[in-house]
Amino acid sequence: MIKHKQQIHPSGESGFTIIESLVALLVVAILLTAIAPVIVLATATRVQSRRVELATQAAKTFIDGIRIGAITAPNTVITIAAPTSAAPRRISDVAGTPPITGSPGDYLINTTNMPVPTDATTLYCFKNGSISNPDCSSNTSNLFYIQASRIVVQSAGVNDGYRLGIRVYRADADFPLTASTLDTKNTQTPFTGGLGSRKAPLIEMTTDIANSTTSFQALCKRLGIATNKTCQ
Repeated sequence: MIKHKQQIHPSGESGFTIIESLVALLVVAILLTAIAPVIVLATATRVQSRRVELATQAAKTFIDGIRIGAITAPNTVITIAAPTSAAPRRISDVAGTPPITGSPGDYLINTTNMPVPTDATTLYCFKNGSISNPDCSSNTSNLFYIQASRIVVQSAGVNDGYRLGIRVYRADADFPLTASTLDTKNTQTPFTGGLGSRKAPLIEMTTDIANSTTSFQALCKRLGIATNKTCQ
């Protein structure tokens, strides 16, 4: 019996040529180049959003600590004048007779009444869910720095309470820092295409601190009233 040797015929579809492989690599490179900025932006935004979220938690922890006395109240004091019928306290202008001129600076913090810190020695530190009193910057495990001030009415008593102004900065803050002014908001946003600003605060906020003996009149002097009458 004579065995016939099987003939193998080359096929044009048996594999990729070098040119086809190069074209495929080029297409993949173009696709990666196109989607890389989107991936970077999404990742940076996620990291920044998480950072702002943690800074908010740090601010709330700080406020709770101040209210229960676990954290020493800030030594920095911003004094505002007590409201009168001629100069009532309102956050914005109100037309009328007589008209009321708003004083947003009495409610908000800005670089005029609360200058930005020049170093970390005067700032509170947040780490692992706890707050340390100022002059704690030597600890390398800090997550955030917290600047705080008390906004009090002139001649206010010890039990009259105060408004607490807070700024939360990153632990890797780049001094000198920045902050919002009366005209320009200068806090970081949850959306960023990079690492975010190391100078601007993550959070700026104010809240009222009172106790069980704080009178309504003390609150009225600090917060203001809707009319142009004095606090009763």
